[in-house]
Amino acid sequence: MAKYTTSKPSWVPDEPNEKFACSVMGGIEGIKDTTVGNINPNLLSGKTKPKRRLVLSEDDYVNGVLKGDRMTLSRAITLIESNNSKHFAKAQRVLQRLLPHTGKALRIGITGVPGAGKSTIIETFGNMLCDVGHRVAVLSVDPTSSVTKGSILGDKTRMGTLSRRQEAFIRPSPAGGTLGGVARKSRETMLMCEAAGYDIILIETVGVGQSETTVRSMVDFFMLVVLTGAGDDLQGIKKGIMELADAIVINKADGDNLLKAKVARAEYERMIEYIRPATEGWPTHAYMCSAYTKYGIPELWKVIQAFKEMTTESGVFNKRRNRQLLEWMYSMIDEHLHSLFFDDPVITGRMPEVKDAVLKGIISPTQAVKELVNMFDVDMAARRQVDIFHPEAEVKS
Repeated sequence: MAKYTTSKPSWVPDEPNEKFACSVMGGIEGIKDTTVGNINPNLLSGKTKPKRRLVLSEDDYVNGVLKGDRMTLSRAITLIESNNSKHFAKAQRVLQRLLPHTGKALRIGITGVPGAGKSTIIETFGNMLCDVGHRVAVLSVDPTSSVTKGSILGDKTRMGTLSRRQEAFIRPSPAGGTLGGVARKSRETMLMCEAAGYDIILIETVGVGQSETTVRSMVDFFMLVVLTGAGDDLQGIKKGIMELADAIVINKADGDNLLKAKVARAEYERMIEYIRPATEGWPTHAYMCSAYTKYGIPELWKVIQAFKEMTTESGVFNKRRNRQLLEWMYSMIDEHLHSLFFDDPVITGRMPEVKDAVLKGIISPTQAVKELVNMFDVDMAARRQVDIFHPEAEVKS
């Protein structure tokens, strides 16, 4: 075996020079000194193999989440987000066992156009909440590329201070092209975090403007973050997202931008007069803050606390929670029927023929839908399903 050596590229001078600190290793075959590069000698012989990931049981997931173990919580959320049918059944059983420990957190949605400073506000706001004794979970949703289908998931990097705190948990998820920029499994993820003991849930959405309405159906308080110079009065009124906001926050109200922020706040206050309040009995107002200087952040928290107190006393808080549960159930019915239909072997077998007939103009799309629906046997499709809460027994016909 050759002796371990290092060599230099041809463009590096032979004499030592502080400007050139580059060298090239000759390869692990010649390494005898295992302290160099922390090379394990068993790698060459194949004796050392990477350890297989431990498969957690349902009890492991439930107990770990209830103890507030962040590693187990992360793996439970990964299980929830998985599209594997086997993982789906297990995830739903875990979630079912955790449901009695959910519902006690305050859910806050934060939306706004890209660049408005949502992530910076969340970090400043989250640190302040942790300082006063709260446990904060941040569910950030990153946009997904329509070309590569990938997401950067960089929000955790933007929240460098908050991500290092033991009282906080940050989970970025890809939007996956869903309307409103909310991940398909965001609701289940939110419940997992509540079961783990986090009493404040902050949901940051992609920020795509008028389409961002899904988040309203899963949070208690909805905050719209805007910038100065966002458009005239009529343009502001056209933004349907404003009709869903419980508070409009003008961010970056500091330095030379402070005067512009005051003008923007006055403009938004005039706009609000033409819009029905998003929450019954709660007047929506515009506020200023600076995530950089922390100006207005404590006052914003007082507004949210006042909102919760008022809506709890009036019964609006619980009424909204109940309505959201039913809306969630209806959306899951749509998704389940969609999966049953397109996973049915009869439909998948006939679909190419029907699609070809539509493209050739033999039948209309409406007639094609009618033909496919008539072929679909709901009872037969249901028999192929397995009871997720009793996997050992198939559903009886």
